[in-house]
This record gives sequence, structure tokens and C-alpha cells, in this order.
Amino acid sequence: MLTSLVPAAAHAASETELPAAQPVPDVQVLPLPDGQASFQLLGRELTRYHFGTLQQRPFWYPVIGPSGRSLTRMGHPEAPESHSHHNSIWIAHNDVNGVSFWADHGGGRIVHQRIDLYEDGPHGASMITANAWQAPDGRTLLLDRRRASVEVQTGGQWCLYVDLQLEAPPGRPVTLGSTPFGLIAVRMAKTIGVHDGGGRILDSEGRLNEKEIFRKPARWVDYSGPITNTAREGIALLDHPSNPSFPTPFHVRDDGWMGAALTYQRPLTIVPGKPLRLRYAIWIHANVVRRDEVDKQWQAFAKSEPPLLTPHK
Repeated sequence: MLTSLVPAAAHAASETELPAAQPVPDVQVLPLPDGQASFQLLGRELTRYHFGTLQQRPFWYPVIGPSGRSLTRMGHPEAPESHSHHNSIWIAHNDVNGVSFWADHGGGRIVHQRIDLYEDGPHGASMITANAWQAPDGRTLLLDRRRASVEVQTGGQWCLYVDLQLEAPPGRPVTLGSTPFGLIAVRMAKTIGVHDGGGRILDSEGRLNEKEIFRKPARWVDYSGPITNTAREGIALLDHPSNPSFPTPFHVRDDGWMGAALTYQRPLTIVPGKPLRLRYAIWIHANVVRRDEVDKQWQAFAKSEPPLLTPHK
């Protein structure tokens, strides 16, 4: 009979101890089935990116506030069929070489091509994707690479940073026509809307609600209101000073949506080899915030440098 020369205690140590274990990131972006990816803080979802090829366009839903409820919704609360394109937080445009990528019946589709990066970290996580903006006949009119990054703050608050690189296909310039619809928009939860829930819209110039803010230039717009019987929360959409239309006119509605209208004042033409780079932030926060509180977030965001994204392959 053979007898082990290794003490039993040594066996126990080798079976339970890990050699130089790496720290586990608090914030992770996790791939999911059916073209989805979940941004999570310690296992609690903050938002989910939907990019399945059956969608008209990629979007982020839900967008979870400090209370644990989504501050956005899918579609208009009173006209869901006519506004099915209101997909929580989304990227789209109503005139790309004359083709609409805004409404679901516009003919254009933003088709996911690939994922280039998933990255986790102690305070944030990010993913980089590539997309093709396709006309009804299948032609690609525009290419984009987008980096979506989540950065957590205290008290359940967090930021979603969206960096876009829009590129013309080889040999074919593309024009984003003048329109109030595009490029980034947010459909708020029904209870936060001014009409449906008694919410409030505020912009960087101190203007209030649709009557004062509608299609006026601003550095940011905030939409806040009730999300539970006791909680008031909101979302601020921040425009970066490096964007070509800064300060961008904001298209807002008391029925619960806001968008940064990149080409409302004039069209933009993108030529091959010279991509258009854009940067936005979406701040998810507690309470009905004051103007100086949002300004503090914008000041920090304005100092940030847009990351360089490699060209679409």
C-alpha cells in the first residue's frame, strides 16, 4: 500500500487557494443572447444595449435610475403606433442623402455589423460597435463606429457616454440634411413627462418646458419628474463643445422626449476619409436637480477628450 508523503493540510491549501487572483471589476458589460449586452454594477443592470439585426436601429433600454426603475420607455405613451421609433435612448437621423432613418416606415435601417470591444473596470465599462446605415435598396449610405461607456457615481447615479464616428463610404460623400430629428434622442418614462406625470424640462439657459426650450440652442437639457410615489429622478442630455453644431438646438416635447438636433440649423456633409466625430453624455440622476448641479456635470464633461476610434473596416 502506497502512502502519500504530502500532509493532508497541504492538500487542503492547494485546493482552496488561488494564485495571485485578479480583482473582479465592479462594472461589467455582459454579452447576452439575441443581440443584447447588459451594463451592470455588481450584478445589477444599469442599461442594456439592443443591437439584434431584426431591429430598425440599435438602442439602450432600460435605463435604470437610483430607485431601480427605468427612466425611459419604448414608444409614445399615447400614440405608440405612430411613435414606435421612440426607442428609449437611440441614434438616428431623418435625412441621410434623402433617406429617413428616423421613423420605422422611413425605409432606412441602421444594421449592426460587429462588436470590436468589451471592456470592464472598477468604475465603468464600455463597448465599441460598428454599424451600417442601409437604404431600402441595400446600399450603405453611412458607416458608424460607436463607443458606449457607463461610469458609475454615488447614490445610484451614473453616466452613459456616447462617442460616435460617422464615415462616408469610399468614393461617396454623404449629407445629413437639415432636420430637427436626429442625431440622439431620449424618450422619458410616462410619469416623468410634463403632460402625463407633472415633470419638468430645464435647459442650460434656465428656460423651462417645451414652450421656452423648443428648438433653442443649449449646452444641455434635463428632464426630471416622479418615477415612484416618493422618488423624483431624471436624465440630462449633455452636448460636447467639440460637436460641430455646439451649442445644439434641442427638440423637446412636454409629452416626454428630448433630442439634440445636430443639423437643425444647417446640413452637414461628410466626405470620404474625413469622419465626423461626435460626443454626448446622458446623466442619470436622483431628485429634480438644480441648474448648477447639471452645470457641474457638464463642466466636467466639457473638459473630457473624445476618444479616437479607428476607421470602420
